[in-house]
Amino acid sequence: MIDSVDCEIIRLLQKDGRIANTDIAKKVGISEATVRSRLDRLVKEDYIQIVAVSNPMKLGFKIVGNIRIFVEIKKMDQIIKKLQRLKPLWFIVQSTGGTGIETEFVVRDMDELNELIFEYINRIDGVIRTETSLFLKYIKRQYDWGTALD
Repeated sequence: MIDSVDCEIIRLLQKDGRIANTDIAKKVGISEATVRSRLDRLVKEDYIQIVAVSNPMKLGFKIVGNIRIFVEIKKMDQIIKKLQRLKPLWFIVQSTGGTGIETEFVVRDMDELNELIFEYINRIDGVIRTETSLFLKYIKRQYDWGTALD
């Protein structure tokens, strides 16, 4: 479980992922060593990731979007394992609404998208069909939602 101190650390990092541990310590009122150990635990236990969030469209990826994957539910686990190996899929979730799996992807061009869908995803045993949507532009990308414990 996370506590109010963890929540405050998370909120500060959501606003500025480059904030120094010493600055977090001052703002939260704890030692820098405590910040460091709490951050290690939060990352290790998968509460947070500390990464640079980039805009793939500005980094040369011409096609960004999502793929809804309709699957045979009994084969869900083996399908997920295979999807996790596909580098263009940066986001994978199990979902409701009749699909089973939702993904987001980044690829350089239509050839890579075609290969991803038809050579990899649709050849996985248990995949029934896919629906692809392309993103035209990002309108809002914000990551400072805090925690549900606030």
